Amino acid sequence: MMTSEPGVLHDGEIEAQRRFGVTREGQAMSRVLRDRLSPGMTAFIEAQPFFFIATANDRGDCDCSFRGSQHPDPALKVIDPTTLVFPDYSGNNLYNSLGNILSNPHIGLLFVDFAHPARARVNGRAEIIEDPAVYQTIWPEALRYVKVSVVQAFPNCKQRVPMLVPTPPHSNDDANK
Repeated sequence: MMTSEPGVLHDGEIEAQRRFGVTREGQAMSRVLRDRLSPGMTAFIEAQPFFFIATANDRGDCDCSFRGSQHPDPALKVIDPTTLVFPDYSGNNLYNSLGNILSNPHIGLLFVDFAHPARARVNGRAEIIEDPAVYQTIWPEALRYVKVSVVQAFPNCKQRVPMLVPTPPHSNDDANK
């Protein structure tokens, strides 16, 4: 098996690049992978009103979930270049994401700006902070928080991101009519 620099590309990614004839391009692209957030990426992800998270349990069963802000609270806060945190609010009580984090701390976050087509990705290790008082000044209604230690951070290609025009927020009741 081929190996790569730790934390950059795993054997499956390297094999896919070889199999699909993009080894040189893949190696060049791997240079954009960072183990910390740049100031520009920090500003970009903190400006997003929502993002998506991907988690998997210890068997590899995956889950993808939406996380959005409770206006005017931010959706996420960067604590330092290698750490970010986001709130957890009451939901459907299935605890898909948090349950996965308890059995497998790997997490992926995808940030998309549809108004000004751009994307960024962060992969890391998550832990649950159960004390609601820790970040209460930022998210007064949060029940707990997810802290992510950054393993990989990189801008993602903006191709095929549709340009969408934001509309004013509406109540959930309007969506159920």
